[in-house]
Amino acid sequence: MIEYAKVILPKVTFSRELFQKELNKCIGWIEESEIDELQQWCVDNFGNVYPDIIADAFDNKAA
Repeated sequence: MIEYAKVILPKVTFSRELFQKELNKCIGWIEESEIDELQQWCVDNFGNVYPDIIADAFDNKAA
């Protein structure tokens, strides 16, 4: 499922709200063991654009 996230997320970077929505959906879909990998991939690829969304999404997952 992480590969699906890597296809979808780059396609929605034009919209802050859509990126946030899709990231949260992807986090809900992927296996627990893939969370760290997805987080690092998001930081590497979108950390300069949406660092707050990424941090919030993964902090909420850990809670």
